[in-house]
Amino acid sequence: MSTDTAPDVAVPHLPPSSRLPRSVQGALFIASRRRLFALMRRRHGVDYTVNVPMFGNAVVLGDTDLIRQLFLSGSDAVHNIRPNLGRVLGRASMFSLEGEEHRRQRKLLTPPFHGRRMREYESIIAEETLAEARTWPSGSEFESLAPMMRITLNAILRAVFGAEGEELEVLRRHMPEWIEQGSRISVLPKPPFDFPGSPWRRFHTNRRRFDDLVDTLVAKAQADPDFENRSDILSLMLRSRYDDGTALSRKEIADQLLTMLAAGHETTANTLAWAIERLTRHPDVLRRLYDEVDAGGSELRQAVIYEVQRSRPVIDLCGRTVTAESLTLGEWTIPRGRVVLVSIAQVQADEALFPHADRFDPDRFLGSKPSTISWIPFGGGTRRCIGAAFANMEMDVVLRELLRHYAIEMTTAADEAWHSRGVAFNPAKGGRVRLSPRGVASTGVADVG
Repeated sequence: MSTDTAPDVAVPHLPPSSRLPRSVQGALFIASRRRLFALMRRRHGVDYTVNVPMFGNAVVLGDTDLIRQLFLSGSDAVHNIRPNLGRVLGRASMFSLEGEEHRRQRKLLTPPFHGRRMREYESIIAEETLAEARTWPSGSEFESLAPMMRITLNAILRAVFGAEGEELEVLRRHMPEWIEQGSRISVLPKPPFDFPGSPWRRFHTNRRRFDDLVDTLVAKAQADPDFENRSDILSLMLRSRYDDGTALSRKEIADQLLTMLAAGHETTANTLAWAIERLTRHPDVLRRLYDEVDAGGSELRQAVIYEVQRSRPVIDLCGRTVTAESLTLGEWTIPRGRVVLVSIAQVQADEALFPHADRFDPDRFLGSKPSTISWIPFGGGTRRCIGAAFANMEMDVVLRELLRHYAIEMTTAADEAWHSRGVAFNPAKGGRVRLSPRGVASTGVADVG
């Protein structure tokens, strides 16, 4: 008789779960996952288990020590959360890649988003901000979200895609619709077949149009006599080489360009709309910002950006899928196939991490950078958003130009609620604001009449 025994397999030990039926949890998740997670946290503590659409029976972490362990776990233990935006961005997207493939692409794509290259893009963003601002109705209230979308879209199309002329106009006209469409279907179950008229069929049609445009932009860039000196990220990608000397394929370039556009355009615009929504309700902060920009400073403006991202994160979840036999995080043992989520909104609203967390207080970030474990609007670990520095620079330049040239009127209206656009959250009323050109002697802050 054989004396072989099965290898020891760790017994799953999961955080507490709700007694609510899966259907009820699912309905609450779809209606407002932020409220569901807040309810679970109050009842069960910082770590708990939920049973929700897309992610199934998932563990949600709020303990920062465990979040650090999760972010530091290697690709042999965890992969990117499944499903993710890679479903709509392509198999070569950074969202889809794992292990060595992910490391190679990240190494290749990181340099354009740092250092001198970043400073070269500032003038593009300033130009787009001022060009858009000239269309704003002086003295009349309007939603800031749509203008911010146009600014960030145009800035990325010029700085990243190097687009101009006819291709720029086509992308400007159609990309907002394509991105919103992709954002919405990314949180829906994918049907077993692509039936006519389905949102997936329409998305795939639009994706083919996008790929054709990228091919045109690639051909134009390579035909440019000054190609070697071009600084747009598409040209940098075309000139880049892996360690073995090979170049990025057209498929890799198209997927990564779409990833940069989808992940950077909408999220940055939403954050800017939230910044305006916050500043119109905090006159003391706004007055200090005007004093600072007039003196040529930027420290408080950077702290405001950090605090907006903390208090109004536009992406509220990140996570991993366990691929090892099991994953041990603190006292929990999580089996293969389980999704482990980090509720960004809940962590950043934790009173133990951010005292008076419900208060908009940029001073908490003056003189110090936020923790990469408790302040996580860009995710964390090796999957932290590769364009985080670009997004931060873009928000800083847009706010700087806005403060330099326009007086922002205060409002006594209630805070705007959160509205889900599928993946991202934006102010429910679009970050409404009333502006007027700044006079020479203006403080920049207009009182409510």
